[in-house]
Amino acid sequence: MSTLNISSEKTEASPNDAKTNHALLLACETLQIEADAILSLKQRLGGDDSTAFIDAIHLVLYCKGRLVISGIGKSGHIARKIAATFASTGTPSFFLHPAEAAHGDLGMVTSQDVFIAISYSGEAGELVAILPILKRLGVKLIALTGNPNSTLAKLADLHLSVHVNKEACPLNLAPTASTTVTLALGDALAVAVLDARGFKEEDFARSHPGGALGRRLLTHVKDVMRTGDAIPQVKPSTKLSSALMEITQKGMAMTAIVDQENHIVGVFTDGDLRRLMDKPLNFSELVIADIMRKNPHRIGPEQLAVEAVEIMEQHRINQLLVADAEGKLVGALHIHDLTRAKVI
Repeated sequence: MSTLNISSEKTEASPNDAKTNHALLLACETLQIEADAILSLKQRLGGDDSTAFIDAIHLVLYCKGRLVISGIGKSGHIARKIAATFASTGTPSFFLHPAEAAHGDLGMVTSQDVFIAISYSGEAGELVAILPILKRLGVKLIALTGNPNSTLAKLADLHLSVHVNKEACPLNLAPTASTTVTLALGDALAVAVLDARGFKEEDFARSHPGGALGRRLLTHVKDVMRTGDAIPQVKPSTKLSSALMEITQKGMAMTAIVDQENHIVGVFTDGDLRRLMDKPLNFSELVIADIMRKNPHRIGPEQLAVEAVEIMEQHRINQLLVADAEGKLVGALHIHDLTRAKVI
């Protein structure tokens, strides 16, 4: 019988291995440099820069107009993101390209606005060029720069430092640590303002109606419940056989039992039927009032759909009746309705 010989010789390291290891080390060093830069920013905010940061919170919080954020190049990309964060957290905000501002878009800025200008050097020509117009309008100006002695910092009402000791770029040229710090400072300011404003989940949902949170917090029971002829319902005197026909036709695996004034008096589900099968009963003569479950769980049409989910999960049920303030049946919910509406 032939045998398979496996060589015990060590495989020589590929030249690419050294490059890979160097790349990983460089990546880790990049993260460390940027993390150190953010920690340094944190220390400054808790110390020498705290007064300017608090003043910036007040300027934005009590702004009667909008928050306008501007920058060019990499700073422009950061400015766009910061503007989007403010807009989604309760502060009307938009990004203004400084070059376009010098060619007409500056007309979007009013004297009631607050203007945040971002430039690490503090000398970006496109930004510096529009400063006289902003000052003439009386716009409050917050500068984010890495140079407190720059033109932008000196002309601003408030200066927030985004200085870093070095960029993560091995050449110390490409904006890396500085843009990370600027973005982090913008997030910190936005979060501080939203907290001071008393911004809640419901407010966030109104700004994000297309998102999952928006659906959870803005969708009411009345928006997804079944109504009219789609509601399975019978009277207490209905025979079990007829009630089962109602359950089958309406496709909710249950039926509500209501009195002459349409008040909910009970519910009967497929599960209740299965539990009856082991009992010696004359099913042909059974009346639904004798076997229904009284005082079933219910919810109001104005309540949030997510509350219906909580009730279903708590009581391990798949259906829920919807009643008005008088206890009258106005709708019915199946867990599939909530799934289709993407509430869950």
